[in-house]
Amino acid sequence: MTDKYPVYTEKTECQDCYKCLRHCPAKAIRIENGRAAVMPERCVACGTCVLVCPSKAKHVRDDLPRAVELINSGKDVYASLAPSWASEFQGIDDAHMIASLKKLGFKAVSETALGAQMVSQALAESFPASASKLAISSACPAASAYIRKYLPDLAGKITDVLSPALAHCKLLRESFGDDIAIVFFSPCIAKKTEADEFEESMNLALTFKDLSNWFSIKEIAPKRVAVTEDDAFVPEKAADGALYPVEGGMLDTLKARGGKGIRYVTVSGLNEIERALSGLKEEGLKEKVFVEILACDGGCINGPCMSEGRPGLLNILAAEDVSKLKERLPITGEGVSVKGSVPVTNIHELDHTDEEIRSALARVGKHSLDDELNCGACGYNSCRSFAAALLEGRAEPQMCLNYLRKMSQRKANALLRCMPNGVVIIDSDLRIIESNQYFADIVGGDALLLWEANPGLEGANAAKLLPFCDLVEQTLKTGRDIRKESVKVFGKILDLHVFTIEPNQAAGVILLDITNPGMKREQIARKAQQVIKKNLETVQSIAAELGENMAETEILLRSLAEDYASSGDDSVEVTEE
Repeated sequence: MTDKYPVYTEKTECQDCYKCLRHCPAKAIRIENGRAAVMPERCVACGTCVLVCPSKAKHVRDDLPRAVELINSGKDVYASLAPSWASEFQGIDDAHMIASLKKLGFKAVSETALGAQMVSQALAESFPASASKLAISSACPAASAYIRKYLPDLAGKITDVLSPALAHCKLLRESFGDDIAIVFFSPCIAKKTEADEFEESMNLALTFKDLSNWFSIKEIAPKRVAVTEDDAFVPEKAADGALYPVEGGMLDTLKARGGKGIRYVTVSGLNEIERALSGLKEEGLKEKVFVEILACDGGCINGPCMSEGRPGLLNILAAEDVSKLKERLPITGEGVSVKGSVPVTNIHELDHTDEEIRSALARVGKHSLDDELNCGACGYNSCRSFAAALLEGRAEPQMCLNYLRKMSQRKANALLRCMPNGVVIIDSDLRIIESNQYFADIVGGDALLLWEANPGLEGANAAKLLPFCDLVEQTLKTGRDIRKESVKVFGKILDLHVFTIEPNQAAGVILLDITNPGMKREQIARKAQQVIKKNLETVQSIAAELGENMAETEILLRSLAEDYASSGDDSVEVTEE
């Protein structure tokens, strides 16, 4: 057994976007130093994070080397093939798939659907005779794990039968000896957790992607592999059990085996399971209800390790084509017990006092109910859930987008205020977005009057305040920086630097008053460097969360300091960069 959990994050690839946390039904993601780590104790291995991660930083544990080692061990290794294989490997018939797996070194190949038939038979006999009004299927390990961890009051309603995969493993060992090894293939990541937990029964669980990769490594093309009459499923071919990977398929097999007077319901998707079953009490039911729960929307044919891009309808039809509903259904594995259960491992959510929650919210600048936007950008459904995660070390303040925006604005304003020269940012309409007081002091006149009424000069008409707005328009249009030195304007001698912030959208102007001979370039550069050094850590953190704008600001400020430190020529000229 490997120590690595079946789903993990390659931290060097994680782009701290928190998309995995936003989509995770179990909120089983801990943010550490801006990187997302899977929490095995909370995770149900549904694979959602793997599917949604934009940078492909979420990985599924590679068990293929262990499978090769098992084949090479000399043991008789049997392949248990989940019925959804017909959807994944469309156009390949039974014989060619079996022959291909044998070429990999497997002794024989059997359909997991046989175990599904055993489960259906056991449930058809037991549930109608039970006193319980509610039964929840145990077939899907991710869905049943979600019930056990997050809806523990219903855990006792999960049927006490093995999953089809474990039932099939039991059938194979009864049929071919307990010393055989079994490798299970499916589109499911959660089956890896099942194999880890029941390794004495199922040696390994691989995905269909693993199998395709294995065929590729061994240069096996299943459609062209030679077949013989011995290339058949053992101990027999399955019938209606092949319907299990399709939503409602399990219920079709139960209905075919009797079970009158029972209402059958399918709920697929963990969020839907939460909505359908949360708070449900058995005494509220008027009749017996059997609930088939599936973690993946639509069933296993939409599992996280199925190939992408194929129309889902084709997967459904392919799975149904290989199933056989007969009037007289086979009694598979007669005499083999499929009784079994998994212990409840519910998540004990910590209770936090209102004072603790308020204290955590204050860390991200939320001091009243009006501050609690519940926007969900952090990944949690409410600000208070996020605060609880902060208290438990599962989240970081930087995950709050609203907090980051306020921080970025405060730090940007602080940088502008501390700059030892005039700075103004102007939009494409030549309206001022932001400026510092040094700018108003240098321009003087109307700018100072406006500043008293509107600090920052937001919205002011730059064309009326600056006689060189043609340079700003030129920079906005061309995207090139313009530097003009020793310009006489506003009764002063200024150095001007007009630079691009966002092409065609915003430009900045830096005004350096060199009228005072005591204001040396070296002094300005030194002061600017001090400001940058002091704020660099905050700017970098903000830039990582909000994109390029803050990073651009830091780069421009650093460039400004370096330019003024190195420049020595005071001649009047315009240069374009």
